[in-house]
Amino acid sequence: MEKRLKVWIYREGEPPLVHGGPLNNIYGIEGQFIDEMESGKSRFMARHPDEANLFLIPISVVNIVNTLYKPLVTYSRDQLQRVVLDYIGIISERYPYWNRSQGADHFLVSCHDWAPDISEADPKLYDKFIRVLCNANTSEGFKPRRDVSIPEINIPYGKLGPTPQSTSPDKRSILAFFAGGAHGNIRHILLEHWKDKDNEVQVHEYLDKKKNYFKLMGKSKFCLCPSGYEVASARVVTAISVGCVPVLISDYYALPFSDVLDWTKFSVYIPSEKIPEIKTILKGISPKRYLKLQQRVTEVHRHFMIHRPAQPYDMIHMLLHSVWLRRLDVLLPS
Repeated sequence: MEKRLKVWIYREGEPPLVHGGPLNNIYGIEGQFIDEMESGKSRFMARHPDEANLFLIPISVVNIVNTLYKPLVTYSRDQLQRVVLDYIGIISERYPYWNRSQGADHFLVSCHDWAPDISEADPKLYDKFIRVLCNANTSEGFKPRRDVSIPEINIPYGKLGPTPQSTSPDKRSILAFFAGGAHGNIRHILLEHWKDKDNEVQVHEYLDKKKNYFKLMGKSKFCLCPSGYEVASARVVTAISVGCVPVLISDYYALPFSDVLDWTKFSVYIPSEKIPEIKTILKGISPKRYLKLQQRVTEVHRHFMIHRPAQPYDMIHMLLHSVWLRRLDVLLPS
């Protein structure tokens, strides 16, 4: 990939719907990626479409929702779907690239909850199109061999991600920690079983204002990362950033970068039906295995960081590598 990958970013369209996106908060990876690829600083940017082996559709789902759905009077995805369909219609008429591969070397990046729904308007048209999504739910049409799962990351203003912490394992006095609202069925079950009931498994719906959320994560051995309304959670990247072993409590979640990362080496998976057994499961992890998990959390952290310009093995490069792996399966007509 380092020597061969070239990405053409289509130039059609105008901001805010195209050529831009949010740079902060939980949808920020969308804008950060588009901005990185259009900055002129990426060595993967193609100078001409004929030299490209991947094509970026630079549409921002977040900006479409924020522009066309304000005020919010409907949850219909029709306007969103029409914008994407119209854009693909334009580029497929002007250039040969979409038609020759049926979109198999084209991709779009979005962390918005509605992003997977763009393909519902014309499933046949999008059959080979690569969707790079945070909402990577295999029960809702996400196909791991075609689509790409990326981490949800909360990007504060003026920063590129959560502030790293390096608390040593022997100073992590809390077994497990979670604080958050009852968004979705899994969190509702978690709070029902564990909310304010255990000193070792500390689960809170609303954290006392005197307590620091990130410091508590940094003092914890395991950080509970339950799905909310959607499968992905920004807590996973935050946990990794503070050296806390993420405990994934999710159903049907295709984990990010799992083509190359073995999540069993640096996280713990607990299916939703075993939420009542969280303490037993975590207590059953030996000190030796915990130390190994925690060490690997620190080792994989670089893959969950954003740099501008992007750096080898960081989140933007990992995203590109995941798309590149799917492009290798595409045979173009000679």
